[in-house]
Amino acid sequence: MKIKAAVLHEMGAATPYADTRPLHIEELELAPPGRDEVLIKIAAAGLCHSDLSVINGDRPRPLPMALGHEASGVVEQLGEGVTDLQVGDHVVVVFVPSCGHCAPCAEGRPALCEPGAAANGAGTLLSGARRLTRGGGEALNHHLGCSVFAEYATVSRRSVVKISRDVPLDEAALFGCAVLTGVGAVVNTAQVRAGASVAVIGLGGVGLAALIGAHAAGARQIIAIDLADDKLEQARALGATHTVNAGQDDAFEQIRALSAGGVEFAFEFAGSIRALDLAYRITRRGGMTVTAGLPPSTALWPLPAVSLVAEERTVKGSYIGTCVPSRDIPRYVDLYAQGRLPVNKLLTGRLKLDEINRGFDLLHEGKAIRQVVVFD
Repeated sequence: MKIKAAVLHEMGAATPYADTRPLHIEELELAPPGRDEVLIKIAAAGLCHSDLSVINGDRPRPLPMALGHEASGVVEQLGEGVTDLQVGDHVVVVFVPSCGHCAPCAEGRPALCEPGAAANGAGTLLSGARRLTRGGGEALNHHLGCSVFAEYATVSRRSVVKISRDVPLDEAALFGCAVLTGVGAVVNTAQVRAGASVAVIGLGGVGLAALIGAHAAGARQIIAIDLADDKLEQARALGATHTVNAGQDDAFEQIRALSAGGVEFAFEFAGSIRALDLAYRITRRGGMTVTAGLPPSTALWPLPAVSLVAEERTVKGSYIGTCVPSRDIPRYVDLYAQGRLPVNKLLTGRLKLDEINRGFDLLHEGKAIRQVVVFD
């Protein structure tokens, strides 16, 4: 079938993207689903820093590539072997498909699925197939097995989770990345307990999702940290007990004073070594520093190693919130329905597909939390 999709041909375009237009809106041919695959009519697709890191070249991917990895939609067609979904089901797309058989999957850690990671790196679906072509039969690469900046997407059955039809689809898109990653870092990776003290550095969509996750988990103190005062204001509205602008000369001292020497859990979502270093320095003795930011692969962090022992510190990475998507997405959706995870408040803009380059300008400039491209 013919579809319109946003395609990246070269990384590292200059900003503003509204002028250089790194994403081209093209007509592509989308193949029907193969075995264990589904065709989805995309309802909404979120603009995320993980997309931006491909556009700017921080995280290289094979090109040309149809971008987009956070989305919701409606099942349009089932491939052979898919028996647990029906046409018309509402689904959230997950950007790491899990094979169910490799060592991490067998250990209950599908976010680390080895075949899934290999397929994502190669630009294919979990099966190894590519379902997108353009004039002349040239195959395009899939972004994280999803490629959802498009009217339709063919994806692995292992890349979708069914959700309630009661959830507005434009808001549901955020559960596939921002919510899984942010809330999951709090409740799965760190296992924050009621009454804990928490700091969140980097208040984009993922960071604010972590903040509302910490609030839902019962944290008694939530210190929100960012360079943008408007994001700090939004953090207060979402449950932050204190806010600190990281650009202030005494930011470190402010945070240490507010937390009586350091927080039990510090979360870094900025993808910055300076932010990660700050997160470590504001973590108290015996505490945990969690990072879900994705800096360039060449970035190195000079860890003060002796403190790991002398202060019994823990540093943990969190990928997709250490999630089990089939378990966690329905749980988070239920919390949203109860008003305990106000995911709708993270949504700051709705765009048409041909406005996507301007949307990435807003993301790059820190002027948006989560925008979604919506399709009729």
